[in-house]
Amino acid sequence: MSTEKAKSVSEADKNFMKRALTLAERGRGYVSPNPLVGAVVVNEGKVVGEGYHKKFGQAHAEVNALDAAGDKALNATLYVTLEPCVHQGKTEPCVDYIFQAGISRVVIGLIDPNPLVNGKGVEFLRSKGITVQENVLAEKCQELNAGYTKYITLGKPLITLKIAQTLDGRIATNTGHSKWVTNEETRNYSHKLRARHDAIMVGIRTVINDDPYLTARQTRLPSPKRVILDSKLRVPLDANVLSDGHANRTIIVTSNQASKEKVRRIVERGGTVLVLDADENGWIPQESLWTNLAELGITSVYVEGGSAVQTQCLKSANLDQIIIFYAPKILGSGLNSVGDLGIRNMNQALELSDLKIKRLGTDFMITAKYKHEEETQ
Repeated sequence: MSTEKAKSVSEADKNFMKRALTLAERGRGYVSPNPLVGAVVVNEGKVVGEGYHKKFGQAHAEVNALDAAGDKALNATLYVTLEPCVHQGKTEPCVDYIFQAGISRVVIGLIDPNPLVNGKGVEFLRSKGITVQENVLAEKCQELNAGYTKYITLGKPLITLKIAQTLDGRIATNTGHSKWVTNEETRNYSHKLRARHDAIMVGIRTVINDDPYLTARQTRLPSPKRVILDSKLRVPLDANVLSDGHANRTIIVTSNQASKEKVRRIVERGGTVLVLDADENGWIPQESLWTNLAELGITSVYVEGGSAVQTQCLKSANLDQIIIFYAPKILGSGLNSVGDLGIRNMNQALELSDLKIKRLGTDFMITAKYKHEEETQ
């Protein structure tokens, strides 16, 4: 084991890694299911090259940064947010490129959880006499690729549940009217959050009642895929999600009781139909849902409801984080944001952690992580 691993991290190392993290963000929306990765080449204290993974299937961050550095990479330090790959994929192994460029030191933010890499990149670099420092700003690097990590280790996407409600927990009036619960600033912010995920998920009632486009406006990022939970395949063929010219981004999840003729017509329009076995209540089982979406290369899902979907999501052991937008409004009665979770005692209540609060004009937003059962024991 290299003694470099045990050394304290210098401020310079932290600052260059922060720059690599900023670069990595530029790939969001373009590289999934690959991870977001940024890289910086530093020689004698000066940045001589930098790069990031721009698009799935294209050159990795390390290669782009080293190409930018050219001859100045000789005896330089490479900062990279994720351990360099050591296997042949759609591109050549990055560790070979690093060695050939003459890099003398590599500073890594996070060890890649992918079993094909997971420490092997570090081992290769050290075997070539290159000094390696690991786990620099590891927590921030993990946050950057939380979806990728869950996708690789558990075969499921990272799941974020978003709820927009009044102070008394309603998402619509008794008549079903819901436009708009929150203010325009909140809605624009939610669009930005949509774009940070691979897919947006809603239930069929939302599609029938509101006919949404489920796009990500107010952002430069591409709109994510659209997942519709529709066990009886009631989606109208002229719904916006199938007729707006981007049906190829729409995935309808239905049961094996669905009309084969309607499945065919949806596919003809460019949509994807995922047929799964429903449970005794007619719902698509959560485990089956998430694993099948991961198999389609979806590493993160932004769940927007409505109430039935939000309730099922909260019952799931797979939920990772919750975002609740509160509007300063009271309806008194109306559609609850969450239905019966089967909780009868206060000690059974779902627990959240790492709460953060943000003001959005007259509204406010709470973000929290879902506490899984093993974390509360």
